[in-house]
Amino acid sequence: MKRKLQLTGVILLALLLAIQFVPPALNVSAAASPNDIKVRHPVPANVAALLQRACYDCHSNNTHYPWYAAVQPVGWWLAWHVNDGRRHLDFSEFATYSAKRTKSKLGEIADEVETHGMPLRSYTWVHPEARLTPAEIKLIAAWAEGLQEELAAP
Repeated sequence: MKRKLQLTGVILLALLLAIQFVPPALNVSAAASPNDIKVRHPVPANVAALLQRACYDCHSNNTHYPWYAAVQPVGWWLAWHVNDGRRHLDFSEFATYSAKRTKSKLGEIADEVETHGMPLRSYTWVHPEARLTPAEIKLIAAWAEGLQEELAAP
């Protein structure tokens, strides 16, 4: 029985070491996207800074990875998480959205920050700089709702 446990431990350790050689693709872009939200829509500098600080790691084409992203399977989980975030909202590709989707996403941005759905609590535990103050939440929501109304106007 003891020998079986030792063998199992050696196999698990070998697997853990082997998966380190299978890193996920990183979401890092060398240049700003020509489809970034700031290209097509007015984004005040203070709002752009908040989006960059609290949203862009998961919702753009340029993620800043922590050191532990190089350790598998954590790196795989982070890659899945970023890809899922970009599937829901991608600020780097925002200019490619249809008018209807753009208005919908702006409403979702306001709702998510106002209800504290975003940024995710699990993200802000590790990235405390991404926490939004009540004033910052109001600022982002007001900008998103204002742009949504502006786009809805004939």
